[in-house]
Amino acid sequence: MCFVLYAGTDRPLPRRPFDKNAPDFSVSDLSERELPFLSHFTKPEVQYIGSTSGCGCAFPYVTFEKGNWTWFEELQDDTQRNAERYNQEALVNLLRSSREEAVELYGVWDGDFVTPPKAREEISLERLLDPGFRFKELGFYIVRIGMHSQRTRIRLMAMAVATPKFMRGVGSAVCGS
Repeated sequence: MCFVLYAGTDRPLPRRPFDKNAPDFSVSDLSERELPFLSHFTKPEVQYIGSTSGCGCAFPYVTFEKGNWTWFEELQDDTQRNAERYNQEALVNLLRSSREEAVELYGVWDGDFVTPPKAREEISLERLLDPGFRFKELGFYIVRIGMHSQRTRIRLMAMAVATPKFMRGVGSAVCGS
């Protein structure tokens, strides 16, 4: 059984078919059997997000067992960690380039398309790159992107408070003398 990841957006994400001869990050339309999965999303466009493994198994994730999410770091090797990092970065780049304010992500075991989420979280796009981040099986995420992410809003507010009034709106020019 494989972990699979889906993204809900306002506009379709660019499709990138999976090529088993040159495995890479992929984006595809839902198959007929995945259509029941649409009920979990509020966004009109839902697409399958594949990792370099063809499924979502090369994304960092934890499984839901006996009411808890479990993960065994000691079972990972450098190849797995590198694949996860590559796929995390590819996902972040895709979402950043989408020009969406927010994207919905939902990860499940392949075929488990009717089970409702066991967790809902709102996170920033940057959170997907944190070394300890792992998608929760049956975890539904609202990912805030760009200027709309919580971390970015907090940084901008802190900068506005710390910037003297006479400097606000002034770019950072370099003296050419």
